[in-house]
Amino acid sequence: MPRSQLSASYTSSTMADSDGEYIDNPLSDDEEGHNIGRTAQRSANLGPSTATAQPKARWEDIQRSWDTVVEGADGSISNAVTDLLEAGKRKRLLRDTTPLQRGIIRHLLLVLDMSQAMSEKDMRPTRYLVMLRYAQDFVTEFFEQNPISQLGIIGMRDGLALRVSDLSGNPTDHIAALESFLGKEPEGAPSLQNALEMARGALFNTPSHGTREVLIVLGALLSSDPGDIHRTIDTLVADKIRVAVVGLAAQVAICKELCAKTNAGDDSVYGVALNEGHFRDLLLETTTPPITRSTTESAPSLLMMGFPSRTVEAHASLCACHSKLTRGGYLCSRCSSKVCSLPSECPACGLTLILSTHLARSYHHLFPLKNWVEVPWSKADGSTACFSCMAPFPPVPEAAARGGERRGVKVGATSESSRYECTVCHRHFCVDCDVFCHEVVHNCPGCQSMVVR
Repeated sequence: MPRSQLSASYTSSTMADSDGEYIDNPLSDDEEGHNIGRTAQRSANLGPSTATAQPKARWEDIQRSWDTVVEGADGSISNAVTDLLEAGKRKRLLRDTTPLQRGIIRHLLLVLDMSQAMSEKDMRPTRYLVMLRYAQDFVTEFFEQNPISQLGIIGMRDGLALRVSDLSGNPTDHIAALESFLGKEPEGAPSLQNALEMARGALFNTPSHGTREVLIVLGALLSSDPGDIHRTIDTLVADKIRVAVVGLAAQVAICKELCAKTNAGDDSVYGVALNEGHFRDLLLETTTPPITRSTTESAPSLLMMGFPSRTVEAHASLCACHSKLTRGGYLCSRCSSKVCSLPSECPACGLTLILSTHLARSYHHLFPLKNWVEVPWSKADGSTACFSCMAPFPPVPEAAARGGERRGVKVGATSESSRYECTVCHRHFCVDCDVFCHEVVHNCPGCQSMVVR
């Protein structure tokens, strides 16, 4: 028997033995996709039980970022890109502006994970280098927002706690200490208990009028502790030390318990970074002073401070803080000892020495600048340029002047007219001035220029 007849007989016998619902379809996969009518008719003949639609997969409902971009009339996406940039700038400004009592004199210890887990490359170039770079940004921003506070840094590596820098109010010393670890590689496992015990010892002698805080950056999913960490947590609660954690890998149960117990049940201070930008945002969120919760913490107390003036001597003399020969410095208003920089504590008499500008910069946390509102096209006729920087605003389109709306991307809290209005003075500002006034100046130029009668 020829080979073709053998294959034909085998095919017919196989089809006879198969399921009765089999329908021969001679079309290929490409041709079957275009044969819509025949497929629908065949599904109807099979009955409702076999023609039931399959549920969608999870990946089919994902909203891709490029699907939300709409081209303008000229075929470009410049308007969409501008809206996305404005949304990113405005996102970090929309915070609660309710005036609350906060501790403006802070004592914070930054605990950094320097274990082997920080050598992972999910953040480029490595978690370790990204952490050190963002830690330097955190130090600069912390003293910019809290000029009369003190900061110290602790590292975790090889199961031990390493003192990177002591509590002080000089950001230059902390940044130099962090830069010295750039050439070192992360090693071993972290130890939360050892780091918390060292932080508790460093904060034990801090004055009661200031806050006691610990901020931990943890990249590992384990902790090599020599004892019971739950006893350490109870000791932190008794000493009124608040702990916040920024995770880089996943949420850890002991970290959530640590944050909840030391923050009166509030575990919102524990965050896990999704990417590098989110990691930086979580770090910089802690630069805002914490809210005073208990009545014992909010009890009024007087603190003696000195406001020295800068002096330049004809001959160099030893400073009381570093024992170095300097010609310039600040003389303590109580004992006339010379210190190099402010804010600081007099090494001789212990008086807190600051400048009036330091106190003013800390005061804005108690009365934050209110969020500005978006200006629609219907109210945009009264301004053609930013009141602060005089940057020109986009002109009102004819469709908006007739009562229509602008077509384009609607993103979060962005203004369709690129104008933002102060609710007090009703002046219009651009998004860059909005960010600058809320993050740096903490005052409204329009309100400050009003004549008080």
